[in-house]
Amino acid sequence: MLIGYARVSTDDPNLDVQRDALRSAGCERIYEDAMSGAKADRTGLVALLNEMRAGDTVVIWRLDRLGHSFKNLIQRVERLETAKVGLRSLQENIDTHLTGGGSVFHALAEFERNLTRERSHAGLVAARARGRMGGRPTLLDPTQRALALKLHHERDHTIKEICKMMGISKSTLYNYLDKTDSDVVGMA
Repeated sequence: MLIGYARVSTDDPNLDVQRDALRSAGCERIYEDAMSGAKADRTGLVALLNEMRAGDTVVIWRLDRLGHSFKNLIQRVERLETAKVGLRSLQENIDTHLTGGGSVFHALAEFERNLTRERSHAGLVAARARGRMGGRPTLLDPTQRALALKLHHERDHTIKEICKMMGISKSTLYNYLDKTDSDVVGMA
């Protein structure tokens, strides 16, 4: 039997898309939770786990619907495997009945990388909204940078001498030069 599971998230608070996809996949029953994935007591998931039998397949929209962290997801997948229950994730195109389960852990590692990337991106967006920019701070203020570039364009000093005067490395000076060149090209 195909048993569906849907759960809301902060980026998708509506279950309609998940319900439609699970029905289209042929799920006879669909369990739902309208709470955060971090909550331990998800009544829909608990009911699903209690109903599943060997030979069933749990169908989910995306892997993050089943577990809120990589560790939590691995634990749930292991529980399914122990109970001889398959797992199908529609978005990641995973079906343990077709693959024998071997590629699930590869897919789970990919899931963790994507989840980390999404969380990092969300953090950067939030920081930028508060006026903070990421990356390494510049070593020279705009006046010092202009002086270093002027010294380079006058060609009276070697790269090594300019770097020593400004207290920067060659790569830093070249980065400033590249940035200036790309800014000039961008204005043209």
